[in-house]
Amino acid sequence: MKNTGRLSRRQILSAAGFIGLATLAGCGGGEDGEDGKDLSRKQDGAMKNYRAGEPFKASEPLTFDVLHNNNPVYPLKDDWLFWEELTRRTGVTLKPVAVPLADYEKKRSVLIGSGDAPFLIPKTYHPSEVAFVSSGAILPVSDYVHLMPNFQAAVRKWRLQPELDSIRQSDGRFYLLPGLHEKVRSQYSLALRTDVLDRLGLNPPTTWDEVYEVFTAIRREYPDRYPFSDRWSTNTPYPAAALFSYLGQAYGVRAGWTYTNISWDADARTFVFTGATDAFRQMIEFVRKLVAEKLIDPESFTQTDDEAVQKLLGEKTFAISANPQELVQNYRYNLRKQVKGAKIEMVPVPIGPAGPVVLGGARLENGVMISSEALKSDNFVALLQFTDWLWYSEEGQRFARWGVEGVTYTRSGGRYRTKDGISLMGSDPDAPKDLQKDYGFYNGVFAYGGSWELVSSMFGPDEQRFQDAMSRRRQLPVDPAHPLRTEEQEQAQLWETPLRDHVTQNTLKFALGKRPLSEWDDYVAELKAKNMDRLVDLHNQARERFEQENG
Repeated sequence: MKNTGRLSRRQILSAAGFIGLATLAGCGGGEDGEDGKDLSRKQDGAMKNYRAGEPFKASEPLTFDVLHNNNPVYPLKDDWLFWEELTRRTGVTLKPVAVPLADYEKKRSVLIGSGDAPFLIPKTYHPSEVAFVSSGAILPVSDYVHLMPNFQAAVRKWRLQPELDSIRQSDGRFYLLPGLHEKVRSQYSLALRTDVLDRLGLNPPTTWDEVYEVFTAIRREYPDRYPFSDRWSTNTPYPAAALFSYLGQAYGVRAGWTYTNISWDADARTFVFTGATDAFRQMIEFVRKLVAEKLIDPESFTQTDDEAVQKLLGEKTFAISANPQELVQNYRYNLRKQVKGAKIEMVPVPIGPAGPVVLGGARLENGVMISSEALKSDNFVALLQFTDWLWYSEEGQRFARWGVEGVTYTRSGGRYRTKDGISLMGSDPDAPKDLQKDYGFYNGVFAYGGSWELVSSMFGPDEQRFQDAMSRRRQLPVDPAHPLRTEEQEQAQLWETPLRDHVTQNTLKFALGKRPLSEWDDYVAELKAKNMDRLVDLHNQARERFEQENG
């Protein structure tokens, strides 16, 4: 499905009508009359009286192109049951435009810029969509969510309006249909050799002070080894990206993978520069303490994943960052083969000065952009109905995750399990088939978001315990909407990168002791010289303007 042209932003605004911050129940450009006439001619294949919670079936066979992030863990296959069953259920055939995972963002930009992007552009993380707003290349989807009853129902039921408002642009619209979660799902934390802890009479740590005590005790027992050596430092601009992400959470700041230059200070009711806050400094001080006392391997900030994992498997270290999948499929599986009696567990994120919290805004996941070319299609309404069913209905989300009941999974008493002979993320290493690789289900292009009951149905026992503990924590406030105008975005981009780079470089220098923390004030002065205050002022002015214009 090749696009033949590209609408200008002005044309889209004229066609859709500006709705600002209208509630989702009444949202939609159809209220201005002109857009309603346009949509009345764009309903080929659409269902009449399509409602939330009901199956979607196109009134005639339809085909839509979709950009497909081709994950090497489960490379795309044309004969996946996912494609066949999706067409049977919905009457829609998806034609994947496959792009290697490593090149996905670059290729996506090229396709959108050339006007050749598929109508459906999933696996997009906010704020990546912002780069395509001013050109009019992607649809202001908030104008059309009145055609997506499952999306609307989830926003209302789970009270996600503040999160949605946080991704609106200066025109009051949002341009990304994000994955919607009922609850925050935490992904990363610390994993430790619990058999070693047992031997030393130690309990799994629940706070970062206890982490320090546990590492100190391990170092005392094994003075020639580092208690902790970490991974996820290469292929990312942030050193020790996972560690800083969940450690930062304990200090109430975004760091590592979650780092953003601008953060909301809920107490002061203002935006601040993340990398210059006291909390960010305190977090670095703690890491510096671990490094200085040889409790963390200094190579953690530069080594490859394989190097870090091999140190764990070779008993050169006893702790590492983990997610539930890596814990089961990699660490535990391989440790059991190499080290007799070895046990490893992932603990809930240790609590720090911020208390038992999780970062706000984490209930939105990567989502779907829709090419503005789709608005020209006679099948536009059907496209949105299909998108609503697959990515936002309970039935569509269950299908994308688990597949076909009785074929790929069974369900009894609310509990799901794969059929015998089918493995899911290493649940049965000896199974001849894999739910992702051989059937195409639980594919990150299609399977995200959903109710806690459905999301947690994919958890193994380890993750269930971890998520149960994390779900009881308080969510920090969501950042208020502060969309920048086009000219402000261009100016902010000129400041953002050198500021982020300076934070990243000096985080590593401070942590490794290559720069003393006594120079923190000098570091902040350097950030000011790189327009830190002007960037913060830009975002605070945008927030004030947005609140004044939208009530």
